[in-house]
Amino acid sequence: MTAPPQLAAQARAPLAGRTIALVHPAWHSCGTYRVVLGQIAAYRTLGARVFPVAVATDPGFAPKRDWIWSGFREATPELSEGERDFAGAPFHAVLGPRFLRDVLWPYLHGDQARIRTGLVARALLSEGLAKTRFDLVHCNHFFLMPLARRLARGAAQILLDTHDLQARQFVLMNEHMPWLKPHASFEAMLAQELEEMRAADLLIHLNAKEAEEFRQLLPDKTHALLYPAVPPAPTGPGGEKIVLVSSNNSANVESALWFLREVAPLAAGVRVEIAGNVDAGVKARDAALFERHRDWFLGRVDDPGAIYAGAKCVLLPTIDGHGLSIKTVEAMASGLPLIATRLALRGMGEEALGLPGVIVAEGARDFADALRRAAQAAVPGEAARRQSAVRAYYDAHFSATAFEKNLLALVAPRLPARAASA
Repeated sequence: MTAPPQLAAQARAPLAGRTIALVHPAWHSCGTYRVVLGQIAAYRTLGARVFPVAVATDPGFAPKRDWIWSGFREATPELSEGERDFAGAPFHAVLGPRFLRDVLWPYLHGDQARIRTGLVARALLSEGLAKTRFDLVHCNHFFLMPLARRLARGAAQILLDTHDLQARQFVLMNEHMPWLKPHASFEAMLAQELEEMRAADLLIHLNAKEAEEFRQLLPDKTHALLYPAVPPAPTGPGGEKIVLVSSNNSANVESALWFLREVAPLAAGVRVEIAGNVDAGVKARDAALFERHRDWFLGRVDDPGAIYAGAKCVLLPTIDGHGLSIKTVEAMASGLPLIATRLALRGMGEEALGLPGVIVAEGARDFADALRRAAQAAVPGEAARRQSAVRAYYDAHFSATAFEKNLLALVAPRLPARAASA
């Protein structure tokens, strides 16, 4: 029996007619940005009208100042394929005595949580965004919750993607900063993080370890484990390059420095291409080391997929960081052999550590030995990469199809009832 046209249409696009605000930091070239792209694509595939709202965490980025957003627009062309909006605090909002006392002064002591939430609480919205009524607000990162609450207007439910325990990331960021004493503590920043999270209706976590930690910290809240959708990487045609793809954050810089200082000298004669803007962080931390390997660094690349497409092996020399590593998932999507530290596979099941094609190196010597063997190995063909165990693991846990199915199961019960005529 054929389903009625209306029911058939709802099956194909179950979120048709729904309007969703997707709130995210105005970041690019990082794991968070790639997670956000996956969220947007999933909601649109499911039929929803999505408003991505990029929120600045620096002052001066008011939504009407088009020129100040030009760099972000140019770096995020994918977001221009549909509706998009902006929000940010104007300069005059940060000059008041209350901001200087309650936000800026703690920030001078390293309170990363306070400055982010303080600026977002003072963000302006475009006129159109302020008038739009949403069926659901999907927020990324706790410090954007002040704006998510405004968009929800006390009616729509809020889903909060936590993206790891941020207070831990803030401590890493503060390690090399000359803050005033006493420095903001992990405990104080965590308390702010948890307080903002309590306002969400559902807390979504990107990996199993993170989910368990937050369940213990906020046992009265509803939690869900939802691996992110990560765009598939090309599985060919392949080439002789051994690659390392990394962005410029403190954990990635530490890992790149370890690789260049400890591993590379033990694999003399093997060349590695390092793609991504991690080059700026390495240069800032150790200019001499950067100069010795300058020809290895490609800098920021517009199409990371092209790096994987022409490679024979991916390196993941991760020694620092928390939460799921998006670049590890991207490498799995390529179907290439991986040489990784155990930390690079954090947040995944134990199955990931034993996948064929994944070499888990326990130290610099093991990593270098595996690197030398990889340099001598044959280039895997495109068919072999498509059928590899790492690609199969990606398809089962991180593909768009898996994400859409799991996201819909979480979202559908939290939407307002449709009008009787719908």
